[in-house]
Amino acid sequence: MARFEDLRYSLWDTGGGYTAQPPLTEEAIAKAQRLLDVTLPGSLLDLLRHRNGGEVAKDWNAFPVGGPTSWSTDHVPFDRVMGIGGREGTLSLLDSPYLVGEWGSPPEWPWSRVTDRAGPGSTTGPAAEPGNHP
Repeated sequence: MARFEDLRYSLWDTGGGYTAQPPLTEEAIAKAQRLLDVTLPGSLLDLLRHRNGGEVAKDWNAFPVGGPTSWSTDHVPFDRVMGIGGREGTLSLLDSPYLVGEWGSPPEWPWSRVTDRAGPGSTTGPAAEPGNHP
């Protein structure tokens, strides 16, 4: 398994920038945590401070699972990470409340990464601890 320090640099497909958000700021983090009513995990924020979302490198673009999915017999795609921001034409973690409503997901789950093309069939999961935040 890769060390997190190495992953921070090797995770990203640096050939594009299509889905990356502008550089992450503390103001954007605070806004996201207020909007989503969560404390985002430090490891996610460390990744997003290096690059604020974008395409995942081919070495990391699948996540193994214990059974068949609508995508494969043994994995789900992990092709993009949502950043935090409002770049025109891209999805962001700030879009999570809208996506929860559109896809009929349980509203109590704050979402980490959802593929912007996958919709309700994608595999996602709780990303942070719910609660009140400044």
